[in-house]
Amino acid sequence: MTRNIKKTVLHAALILLSMLCLFPFLMMIINATRTGNEIMTGFTLIPGDAVADNWETVSGYFNLFRGLGNSLLVAVTSTALTAYFSALAAYGLAVYKFKGKNIIFTGIIIFMMIPTQLGLLGFYDLVNALGLVDSYIPLIIPAIASPATIFFLRQFLKATLSPALLEAARIDGAGEFYIFHRIVLPIMSPGIATMSIGAFIGSWNNYLLPMVLLTTPSKFTLPVMVASMNASQDIVSNQGAIYLAVAISVIPILIAFAFLSRYIIGGITAGGVKE
Repeated sequence: MTRNIKKTVLHAALILLSMLCLFPFLMMIINATRTGNEIMTGFTLIPGDAVADNWETVSGYFNLFRGLGNSLLVAVTSTALTAYFSALAAYGLAVYKFKGKNIIFTGIIIFMMIPTQLGLLGFYDLVNALGLVDSYIPLIIPAIASPATIFFLRQFLKATLSPALLEAARIDGAGEFYIFHRIVLPIMSPGIATMSIGAFIGSWNNYLLPMVLLTTPSKFTLPVMVASMNASQDIVSNQGAIYLAVAISVIPILIAFAFLSRYIIGGITAGGVKE
């Protein structure tokens, strides 16, 4: 009896917590259907009828689908680079023994603690010197170096990869890259999927770097486009349109999360516990 009561209370608490987490999304969707003046008057759970007007306002400021395409290009490409090269680096640090290995790993941990914004001015000077301002290249290529992803995947491999499996493959004549691509990558897939979600969301929501490096409006990513509307003089009347643009912008994140979410718990658990 006591166990059933505890279970009921736990489920009720989880349901309440889930509702609190989903409430901001609900408000975003509702406000996307209301006018700016209606949003400023107060809170309501009743949807409005201004979706068409809000969409017309958004279209008047920028091409939303162009922004979605630009953000997808940057986010998908940088996520793929982060996943592959971080997995490769993590495999090298977890499996091979070489001089300077501990120094490199210590450096990775140190770089994890340094905010990206601290190097923004130096990075801009470098990009400007290379003639890559107003290009997607400096938004994508630096994703190859992801200290947090390398650290997590290294810990994941330490917990899940058996050295005997690698030795058996080498005895059978398999090369190192063959072992990595055919044996190690499938084992790492839960950890890679877990970190890929974070990398995709981080790249998709990245505002500061695209704002500094991109100068052509047609190349702006979606966060920069939405921010340009938010900075306009008609910010009050544009509130509904801003909510609509933000609501559309989270759709790719929800899709990515829906496809990869089953790996999150298993990946984090395996990477955080040493067997």
